[in-house]
Amino acid sequence: MTATVPATEAAPPPPLLHADDVTVVRDGRPILDEVSLTVRPGEHWALLGANGAGKSTLLGLCGAVTHPTHGTVEVLGRRLGTVDLRELRAYVGHVNPRHPLRSPLPVREVVLTGLTNSVEPVPRRRPTPEQEEQADHLIDLLGLAHRADARWPTLSQGERGRTLIARSLMPRPRLVLLDEPATGLDLAGRERLLDSLDTLRAAHPELATVLVTHHLEELPAGTTHALLLRDGRLLASGAVDDVLTSDRISKCFDHPVHLERTDGRWSVRTRR
Repeated sequence: MTATVPATEAAPPPPLLHADDVTVVRDGRPILDEVSLTVRPGEHWALLGANGAGKSTLLGLCGAVTHPTHGTVEVLGRRLGTVDLRELRAYVGHVNPRHPLRSPLPVREVVLTGLTNSVEPVPRRRPTPEQEEQADHLIDLLGLAHRADARWPTLSQGERGRTLIARSLMPRPRLVLLDEPATGLDLAGRERLLDSLDTLRAAHPELATVLVTHHLEELPAGTTHALLLRDGRLLASGAVDDVLTSDRISKCFDHPVHLERTDGRWSVRTRR
């Protein structure tokens, strides 16, 4: 008689990001207090919380911008404190809507600066034809092919946001961080941005993203996981349907709300 070997589940892929009980103290005050986060390929996380909850501080740790006061952070398998942060940041896409560009560069040139992780083009560092082709592909993917030659000062805020997402993808990162990407957008601009993010995730299934916001209406339908922060402490973390509930969001923002999800998108209103 042949013994039956029980089926086993495949081991999860190694994390792209692992923050273990991280604490950040500034001027004697904890900004983050023993917060943990693990992000794996193909996961799309939302970091939610009121102003001052510690979201941007946690994102800075994820992007190898700052060190924790206590705890450990591993980004792409490399522990902060044992690696050159500038080198590590080259492998993490970071989308900041407050991009400090001052030159009137066209969209294509802005996207190509992602290769050097610089605001302005680096002299004597011309892209290869393959890299130019990649930039055009990303510009098209983000719905900006008709604006590829438009200059930065003429772009709407939404077009700038999509340009910066394309820029962040030029080094072919496995992890992309989005710091309130819908800041300053009108309704149409926000919806185009969120549609672009869902298109991006479908085109790059192994890509992981972490998006910071305090507006649930700004979450793409493809969001898979969520982490709630309140006063620097972890309130809840896990699969998005388990974390984003009316009771938890009410506690997170210290306001009674009712949360609904329709066609993958969230809406919230005061509970009466």
